[in-house]
Amino acid sequence: MVSRLFPRMAVGLLAMALGFAPDAHAGPVPDAELRLVVDRAMKPVIEEFGIPGLAVAVTIDGRRHFFDYGLASRQPRVAVTRDTLFELGSISKTFTVTLATSAEIAGKLSLTGRIGDYLPELAGSALGGVRVLDLATHTAGGFPLQMPDELRSHDQMMAYFRNWQPRFAAGTQRTYANPSIGLLGMIAARSLGQSYERLMERQLFPDLGLRRTYINVPADQMKSYAWGHTASGAPVRVGPGLLAAEAYGVKSNAVDMIRFLEVNMGIGQVPEATSRAALATHTGHYRAGPYVQDMVWEQYSYPAALADLVAGNAPTVNRNPVPVSRIEPPMAPRQDVLINKTGSTNGFGAYVAYIPARRIGIVMLANKNYPNEARVRAAYAVLSRLAE
Repeated sequence: MVSRLFPRMAVGLLAMALGFAPDAHAGPVPDAELRLVVDRAMKPVIEEFGIPGLAVAVTIDGRRHFFDYGLASRQPRVAVTRDTLFELGSISKTFTVTLATSAEIAGKLSLTGRIGDYLPELAGSALGGVRVLDLATHTAGGFPLQMPDELRSHDQMMAYFRNWQPRFAAGTQRTYANPSIGLLGMIAARSLGQSYERLMERQLFPDLGLRRTYINVPADQMKSYAWGHTASGAPVRVGPGLLAAEAYGVKSNAVDMIRFLEVNMGIGQVPEATSRAALATHTGHYRAGPYVQDMVWEQYSYPAALADLVAGNAPTVNRNPVPVSRIEPPMAPRQDVLINKTGSTNGFGAYVAYIPARRIGIVMLANKNYPNEARVRAAYAVLSRLAE
């Protein structure tokens, strides 16, 4: 089997490099062969970075496959399973923008409206005149990556936003920022008249068909919640913080997350408004280096070059301003793209990527934060095989 697999992978990668589009749907891959592909992609990463546990899910035209490695907890020793809960980090932002598009579909929010229209306490401030949409695309004008440490209360946070001054004109630079998406979540929730946590856990997650995805993990589910691990190996979990839920606070498992990718590809049954909301998050609004910036999601023309994916997910992209050019009119959601998102907390590292035209996707959930490049390369190796 090995002698047949890797020549086919080489042919597939060459075809992608030359710009040949594969057929409309991925062909079936025997289970044993898929296990070999995933093991060869994941096991070296686990070993190199000392990852305690990793849950991988792959979807092929709605058929799901799960691969579990290592431990969710070292003390006591608990094995990773497809049901293990991991912190998603910034992949949480994809749910926040889906809530925002849901609010727009419901007629409660206009993404092209101004922030001050929805948060009257910010009316007249520099931030109040910025479009709500620019919060979703990290183009509001230059927020820092994290909320300032000295902010301890809601009132202090709102004073910060009132006094905030942009470093750039809105819509000219992408500066990846938790405050930006956090504020979007606040606006979406206020427009719908409920708390963010309640809207997520009582409405959006169930509508998406997610059965074990949480902001606050219930007491009876804590046994499934993995322990993250710092670089030194110490156990850690994410703590509370201002706008943490909206920016990086979701916990989920491989089963729910592969379901979420399928919904984003139009696979499976969900309420029509929920399907529309998920699809709307893939509207392209800005060109930023090698990719198009959707609402949080990043999309690459397909076939996508590995070098572009590595460059687009490099740490410098999220730490430094990136010049952008607005797409007018916005690019309608496309099938011929690769869409991805990374997410990290101090003790967890996650990656999701999928190709709508091929109806394939991958979820990688780890209980250690490790380099994005390693995540991208491992996922690419698997997706390349599935796309043949």
